[in-house]
Amino acid sequence: MHPPPPPPPAPHTGTTIVAVEYEGGVVLGADSRVSTGTYVSNRASDKITPLSESIYLLRSGSAADTQAVSDYVRYFAEQHEQQLQYSPDEPVKVLTVANLVKMMNYQNKHLVGAMIVAGWDPVEKGQVYGCPIGGTIVREKWTIDGSGSTFIWGYMDSQFKEGMSREDAEKLVANALAGAMAKDGSSGGVIRLVTIDEAGVTRRMIDENDGDFPDMGKDAWFGQRLEMLQTYGVRV
Repeated sequence: MHPPPPPPPAPHTGTTIVAVEYEGGVVLGADSRVSTGTYVSNRASDKITPLSESIYLLRSGSAADTQAVSDYVRYFAEQHEQQLQYSPDEPVKVLTVANLVKMMNYQNKHLVGAMIVAGWDPVEKGQVYGCPIGGTIVREKWTIDGSGSTFIWGYMDSQFKEGMSREDAEKLVANALAGAMAKDGSSGGVIRLVTIDEAGVTRRMIDENDGDFPDMGKDAWFGQRLEMLQTYGVRV
């Protein structure tokens, strides 16, 4: 009697998510492609999910797992606000919600989800927390995740500046996403941006046919480094 064949490997999934703190708030961004291996199952997904009025979750990994986490955390956050009788002038804190995401990730090790929690509250203002697979949280000035993030670590590290304006932060996130989408086959579609500050939440979508879509081929930083890689015989 032969043993049963091993199960097939899990299909590769990919995405690119980015979050940046700026002077007064945060900017979140994501691509919109959902892939299963080489098959694009959704080209217009929204990977930026609200957890409260001023706190959002960026999702990468298993779409089903991260959607389940966001649903549970949104419910727990609403219960927390009701029990402590938070008012609109004193909303639930970003760190509290990030800890809920961490707890869900840590207590359910079978989940495959690398997430970013970002938002604004009156105490700490704009905050970004990385929540990688395994269950932890780390506050960062900027953070990225997903399969496309491997292509833009250097770009983010060199281009991020302390005390950036809102416009500069939005441009940085959009450029980083466009660069990742150009190189990562599992990232693509449109660029979705969410900006959160004391005034509220602003959503924006940038389609590749829009004049605002970053043309990374004309970007000096990417162009110089691509030229350097090609000089050394690296196929790009």
